Amino acid sequence: MKSIRDIYKIGIGPSSSHTMGPERAAELFLAQHPQADRFQVVLYGSLSKTGVGHGTDRVLLKTLGEDRTKIVFSKEEWPGMHPNTMDFSAFAGDIEIGTMRVESIGGGDIRVPGQSHLDSPEVYPENSFAEISDFCHWRYIDKLSDYVELNEGEEIWDFLMEVWQVMKAAIDAGLKATGTLPGGLNVQRKAKYLYESVPKEDIPALKEFQMLSAFAYAVAEENADNGRIVTAPTCGACGVLPAVLKYAQITRGFTDEEILRGLAAAGIIGSLTKRNASISGAECGCQAEIGTACSMAAAALAELYDQNLDQVEYAAECAMEHHLGLTCDPICGLVQIPCIERNAVAANRAMNACNLSYFLTGSRNISYDMVCRAMHETGVNLNHRFRETSEGGLAKIYARRIKK
Repeated sequence: MKSIRDIYKIGIGPSSSHTMGPERAAELFLAQHPQADRFQVVLYGSLSKTGVGHGTDRVLLKTLGEDRTKIVFSKEEWPGMHPNTMDFSAFAGDIEIGTMRVESIGGGDIRVPGQSHLDSPEVYPENSFAEISDFCHWRYIDKLSDYVELNEGEEIWDFLMEVWQVMKAAIDAGLKATGTLPGGLNVQRKAKYLYESVPKEDIPALKEFQMLSAFAYAVAEENADNGRIVTAPTCGACGVLPAVLKYAQITRGFTDEEILRGLAAAGIIGSLTKRNASISGAECGCQAEIGTACSMAAAALAELYDQNLDQVEYAAECAMEHHLGLTCDPICGLVQIPCIERNAVAANRAMNACNLSYFLTGSRNISYDMVCRAMHETGVNLNHRFRETSEGGLAKIYARRIKK
């Protein structure tokens, strides 16, 4: 399994697979063909259907050069095509001097068929939660965060501290901002309102809901406004984990260093899901993005609340299980409706999953590995209209409403 560094990427929103991935691919292709005076990029699948709303064309033109780059939105499909595929071509005059096919596989990562040397190295020998649990019990390791340090080295804490600082900054920025998000849907920012609308009555459950939702909205709105965020595991689901960690820090008094333990545990869940299933909405629907984020957040909370490995696993499993089948149907291809609200709902669901794990772990029947496989099977069998194409579900119904 690869490093948890592959799960946490600091960058600009709104989409890890549609903006971060294509930007990385364009930078790679540009470096390989510095002599080119003209480029063409053909976008397929979800990149073609929702690329404008996600800013794919914008980031490609910015990276390769607006005056010398042509973007083609293709309707072509073929068996086995990854839903986020793009073809790059470089020209010197009228002569084509280079080509590259790239798949944006989620979380800002790319895959270039035939160029395995570009893949990041394997860091963890274990590739399932069952293997990790067996290893930790054999070595008397009680915490996933200790398992992370054993494999990644002490320098992982400096990396996670940078990640946490960016997450906190996104929350702070989002709680202060007002106005309308870009894209034409006229979506009003709501984080500041949620945070400042303190209920008059002292109702702990309502206050918890309000704070978690405000923090999740803050980060998700920053992402939608092309702000600086951390993929966790993607841009579209970037608000869930920071929300629960910030809430835990405020209510339980965790230091920043202690919060990093939660980030480490969450990173393992994200890495396992990415390896054994998917974190791409275009490949497996929103269950792969927001479901994984919820699992990561639930595991992080369980780790921080000093629960054991079995309880951490149950928290992650419970969080994912109840997102199975969740579609990815962004209205107008924007990471706004229903994406922002889903971050808040998932943050609260992560808290519930962690609470259930405290009481019911001994009675569970489903492992995280099982629910991860189920998520992948469900996702690849979802109709393509519900996998980040904006051709079904809410996106289609909303489009019909506009026509009326």
